[in-house]
Amino acid sequence: MTRVAVLVVAVLMAGMLLVHVAPAAAMGKTHDMKGTVVSVNVEGKSITFKDDSGASITAPVLDAAAGSLKNVKAGEYVTLTCQDNEKGEHEGISRIQSAAAADGQKKPTR
Repeated sequence: MTRVAVLVVAVLMAGMLLVHVAPAAAMGKTHDMKGTVVSVNVEGKSITFKDDSGASITAPVLDAAAGSLKNVKAGEYVTLTCQDNEKGEHEGISRIQSAAAADGQKKPTR
């Protein structure tokens, strides 16, 4: 009886782990981009920035990063984490961070 109980618990634990891992895998991949913020639209949840090559890009900001959008200002150099779907197509920005903080450096004080 004890072996059956241990087996049932092990199967339940494995199932719980798969439930937590599956959504992350289904979300696709992420990649980071660095650039300078041109403008921010908090209400519209979008950000316009120039990447290191000088191209101007406007991207939607996902709910995960919407809270930090209000703290970003034009002219700030940031690292943006872009969320892609399974096909590799961009879905939006999932994280916004000061480039200095992302590189492990101390943020300059103002």
